[in-house]
Amino acid sequence: MYKYAELYFNPLAFDATIQEGGDLMPKGFKVSAIETGARYKKRLDLGLIKADKFCGGAAVFTRNICRAAPILWSVDKVDTGSAILVNAGQANAQTGDKGLYHCESLAETLAPLLGLKTHEVLLASTGVIGVPLNIEAITSALDALVKKLGDKGFCDFASAIMTTDTKRKAYTAIGTLPNGTAYQVNACAKGSGMIAPNMGTMLAFILTDLKITSEALTALLEEVTLETFNRITVDGDTSTNDSVFIMSSGAVDTNIIDDPNSKEALSFKGVLYELMMRLALDIVADAEGGTKVVRILVQGATTAQEADSIARTIANSNLVKTAFYGEDPNWGRILAAMGRSGAFFHPIQVSLDLDAVPWVRNGLDNGKDEEAKKVLKKDYYTLKVTLTNGYGERSIWTSDLSLDYVKINSSYKS
Repeated sequence: MYKYAELYFNPLAFDATIQEGGDLMPKGFKVSAIETGARYKKRLDLGLIKADKFCGGAAVFTRNICRAAPILWSVDKVDTGSAILVNAGQANAQTGDKGLYHCESLAETLAPLLGLKTHEVLLASTGVIGVPLNIEAITSALDALVKKLGDKGFCDFASAIMTTDTKRKAYTAIGTLPNGTAYQVNACAKGSGMIAPNMGTMLAFILTDLKITSEALTALLEEVTLETFNRITVDGDTSTNDSVFIMSSGAVDTNIIDDPNSKEALSFKGVLYELMMRLALDIVADAEGGTKVVRILVQGATTAQEADSIARTIANSNLVKTAFYGEDPNWGRILAAMGRSGAFFHPIQVSLDLDAVPWVRNGLDNGKDEEAKKVLKKDYYTLKVTLTNGYGERSIWTSDLSLDYVKINSSYKS
């Protein structure tokens, strides 16, 4: 069973087996990854995905106004993109006209090597903001990158997109449609800091050999993203480069899925939810300097929106997060964060539970600090906030905050 499965519930029925890693690509896809030395030394830092035949594609991007050049390049090409080129180390964000020129130059150089047109090449970058791409190192590596394309190598690709990540995040699902047709989905992501996706630095890539249209993929991806990647936070900072791409090759011999509400699409949606939720929680677990994964569950708020505000305010509070790190049962910090969330509630009618420990009742200490300390020592747990205002309910997943986060981010550029 997935390590963090008890922290969430997949509300969608699906038929699939899921394994961590998995190097073999879905039918109709090829992948490669190489070392360019563009910023990092002696590690993979450039990845390429190529669909033999494009069937459908979709993406969601950061809502940060300061969008990186590769997003500006890719945003209107998603429904034609047959290849994705990803570099790690330099975000190509806030690089002005030079950044846009570098995108165009990379696409124009890569496209003929793949037998594609320029607008069929999508781009993604991650790394330091404000630093132009080492365009010479990347361009000179494209020929070798294309020659290395093969049916295997998904794990290398997942490693090539990492920056401050300490662990590769990749899964393979073998699913079955209601009509018995088997298909495959590969999914990987990177991210450990600047995480408050709002569609932190995070990228995700999802590939399937199902026959499914861009329109159906767009509807499914947007909805599932709201309930997975958009429900995690490490530090409350939304990146300039957040992107989630999904692409189908259509290599499986079955009828095309064009209705996002069909039983086939809903079964596939369940697999998407499971994969994206796992990747989202893996990002939280790999938070820069983090040692805990905490689910903040708010119930009984006036509306779901107010529950969301309360959960996010708690999850992003530095005082709360440092208490999580110190395993300190300081529930007053949680109430204080709730009180500035902008949501209405009765302070004397708040209950807090740490897993099964009834920590606070009616806004007052319940004499359970010793039991609470035992929960706080765990690697992952749920903080449940119960109000009496209505039926609004929301969850946010967050990490703790340690000195290592400061050390990592105080010298990231240098």
